[in-house]
Amino acid sequence: MSRRRNESCTDRRKPLSQNSSRSDEQYLLRAIELAALARVRGNHPFGALLVMDGDTVLVAGNTVVTERDATGHAEVNVVRQATRRFSAEELHTASLYTSTEPCAMCAGAVYWSGIGRVVYALGEDELLALTGAHHENPTMALPCRTVFAAGQRRVEVEGPFLADRAAAVHAGFWQ
Repeated sequence: MSRRRNESCTDRRKPLSQNSSRSDEQYLLRAIELAALARVRGNHPFGALLVMDGDTVLVAGNTVVTERDATGHAEVNVVRQATRRFSAEELHTASLYTSTEPCAMCAGAVYWSGIGRVVYALGEDELLALTGAHHENPTMALPCRTVFAAGQRRVEVEGPFLADRAAAVHAGFWQ
């Protein structure tokens, strides 16, 4: 099957204020709050929420430490709930807001769930700069846009936005 790069993925890197709505900013700020809450609860500082028709329908934080589950990333936790509650057709119109760019595993889960749009705050490269070679976050150099572009179904991606705010939640965590 032949596919051109970015055929299944939209790349939008304009500033949030020029490309997205005020509500997008509010949803990202909420994802960052969820990341802070995950950290307070003893987990890694990542948060995500799912929005459908302007309503937040699901929220989750990272649970890797407390659940002793390496797949307990915030995005996967949202996707698990979402696929139980909504059809792929419904999820196609949904937006997933994340405090940090989805990793390869999370991007795969988003793709297979049918979620149609991802908006993230902190980019993968910026996360790597914060975590370094920390053993609890072995970051892969595989941006979500690359994962989505390899698929047959289009997933719209917007980000990074509000990266400084999202990075602040990680301050001192990975040391």
